[in-house]
Amino acid sequence: MEVAKRLHSVEEYYFSKKLKEVNVLKSQGKPIINLGIGSPDLQPPGKVISAITDSLTSGNAHKYQSYQGLPELREAIAGFYKTHFQVNINAANEVLPLMGSKEGIMHISMAFLNEGDAVLIPNPGYPTYTSVTKLLQAEPIFYNLAEANNWCPNFEELEKQDLSKVKIMWLNYPHMPTGAKATKAMFKTVIAFAKKHNILVINDNPYSFILNKEPLSILSVKGSKEVCLELNSLSKTFNMAGWRVGMLLGNQELLNAVLKVKSNMDSGMFYGIQKGAIEALNSSEMWFVSLNSIYERRRKLVWELAAKLNCSFDENASGLFVWAKLPPFFKSEEFIDKLLIENNIFITPGTVFGSQGEGYVRFSLCATTDEIQEAIARV
Repeated sequence: MEVAKRLHSVEEYYFSKKLKEVNVLKSQGKPIINLGIGSPDLQPPGKVISAITDSLTSGNAHKYQSYQGLPELREAIAGFYKTHFQVNINAANEVLPLMGSKEGIMHISMAFLNEGDAVLIPNPGYPTYTSVTKLLQAEPIFYNLAEANNWCPNFEELEKQDLSKVKIMWLNYPHMPTGAKATKAMFKTVIAFAKKHNILVINDNPYSFILNKEPLSILSVKGSKEVCLELNSLSKTFNMAGWRVGMLLGNQELLNAVLKVKSNMDSGMFYGIQKGAIEALNSSEMWFVSLNSIYERRRKLVWELAAKLNCSFDENASGLFVWAKLPPFFKSEEFIDKLLIENNIFITPGTVFGSQGEGYVRFSLCATTDEIQEAIARV
């Protein structure tokens, strides 16, 4: 049986392939320290665990759930956006809970892209934007982000391109992998650009609360709801990556288009997970302070490790990673393979995120201080 032609346009996800290699080394007794994956190793808030366990005896717990989530979950999401982003969201029709924001990337693309449409994708950027675009037989058009421009889009360069077929533009701020932060001024420029060219902009925003004192949503900018959607997630903010809880926010008409796809793809999020998510979203400010105090300690150690590897980095960046520039003449993949074989330390090559990632590597903060200190000692 031949596979669909669309599968020839994509490869297996990098981490899926590379972790097989890492696991082979582990099985051979190699003491691998994994600083490559952004999978939080910390626990969710205690009340979140209690909420899911308490929910299991509810009469509704094991039934099919609404495709739009519990009303109280949508209210909690709207309240979270009001409290932390100063954005007014109508919980009834401007919120769509998702089973992880990665699901949302596929569903948004299926809702708006036809074969032959074009999609603006950041380089470097999250590889899934490209994979989904290719699977739907649309054309990825990469817009380069550069350190010299603080990893922000160059709109003068974008305006020189043929944008006639562009339907969607992906943004991701705070940016992964670089940790660069957006400004309201930049978002205003994005919105004006989108309106001029009739482009739907989606900001993928799961890192706002990690080592970032000024969380910002594109929906806080006037006029954004006309041309923008925003994805968010509980994975990083509340250490709930495996729970698969995401959300899509924006105007009712756009969300209804996505719901048409989603309602044909799943049968609703598990009741208990929704109850846990509500508790997470209602967490006090102390949760964020406590979480970031741990990541601050880890980041200082990763900075020390990066410096010992003769890498440079931006101490003003935010997020769950340290994006570091390699010494001259080193290639990203050669560097990480050398570190893996000689020091049993796994980090991510910048080229995973696009050609603009060449010459850079990414360190994850999802490892204990003991593990990071051991990595420093090995180097």
